[in-house]
Amino acid sequence: MHYLSISFTHKNSTLEIREKLSYPDAQNMHGCLKKLLLSDVIFEAILISTCNRMEVLCNCSDIAQATEYILQTLSKRSGISIEELESRADILDDSSAIHHIFSVASSLDSMVIGETQIAGQLKNAFRFAFDHGYCDKKLARVMKNAFKCAAKVRNATNISSKPVSMASVAVSKLKSVLQDFQGKKSLVIGVGDMSEISAKHLLSSGADVYIMNRTKHKAELLAQKCGAKVIDFEELSQAVNDFEILFTATSSYTPIITDAIIETCDFERYWFDLALPRDIHHSKGEKINLFVIDDLKNIVDENKEYREEASREAHGIIGRSVVEFFEFLNTLDVEPMIKELYKKAYECAAQEAHRAIHSGYIPKEYEEQSKKMCEQAIKRFLHDMTKNMRNASEDAQSELLSGSFSSIIKDENLITEG
Repeated sequence: MHYLSISFTHKNSTLEIREKLSYPDAQNMHGCLKKLLLSDVIFEAILISTCNRMEVLCNCSDIAQATEYILQTLSKRSGISIEELESRADILDDSSAIHHIFSVASSLDSMVIGETQIAGQLKNAFRFAFDHGYCDKKLARVMKNAFKCAAKVRNATNISSKPVSMASVAVSKLKSVLQDFQGKKSLVIGVGDMSEISAKHLLSSGADVYIMNRTKHKAELLAQKCGAKVIDFEELSQAVNDFEILFTATSSYTPIITDAIIETCDFERYWFDLALPRDIHHSKGEKINLFVIDDLKNIVDENKEYREEASREAHGIIGRSVVEFFEFLNTLDVEPMIKELYKKAYECAAQEAHRAIHSGYIPKEYEEQSKKMCEQAIKRFLHDMTKNMRNASEDAQSELLSGSFSSIIKDENLITEG
């Protein structure tokens, strides 16, 4: 059994490619995961789709076949050739795949190092796959240990001491181009984490913030939580031409703002599209300053330098956590063998006790006592041996050890014929 990760992120793919590969809703995610599990070599799978990444994590019996099947599946849906997908993807297997997912959970692979959203996004992706039967124990172990590693990184470093996110970076970008937005009308479209963070940062900077969402009730809940106002989604075509500042981060699969509703205005507008797929399709230069996710890279690079020392510490923790994870897996492999070894030994004890009674060496009434005596002797004999097996399962000789004991256990001659 192998682990396999195929990853498309801000590091290896353009915004346009990530957009085509994104899975913005549950229906699309169901479709992809169902197709992946149709493969004869893929047994469990998780799909991670955010504004900066689209990844498939799976366990499989054949890495080459699984890779080919996943790339074919993604190519058919996105319209991107298999050759281009293969040239861009980070394709990682076994320990490299585990190291990668631990890094993702610890926010070291994010565009914004130390950002606080990825852990929640990863948990949601895992919960979706697990609840719907697309993954089971093997990937559950991976994710449990990934979150455990992320907690160690947070507790041992200051990488998240000043939590940041793409939304907060976007507000920082706005401050760099618009010195003062005290009292300026600001529209936030969407009610997810990105929208909430955007609204809170805008409000703390003195902006007059309105929340808009297709489901008005959800907009009202977020507005109440943040201290903002609400505007009906039906007023979108008017609002885009009234508001100076606009942040949008919806899960719409198609743009909600297009040239058809954009009018000429006599004031500068600052729009931030934090969605993937993008919410805004704009080609006119009507005093609109449009920023998408990849436009925020300069501020993100400053963030990386600030957190460089913490990142080095975090990578050390991740490396140790990966080693501990595989040691844990080796322990799981050896426990069934130990159980089977005791089972075979007790069968031998029962047969020898029966042989002794049948041959007249021991009176019949002492049969149970003789059996217990044999079992106790076996327990004493096996105690140190099985202890050494558990300890040895953590080193490089574990596979050799497992193979040797597996052969012993399968040897039918271990049980003496009566």
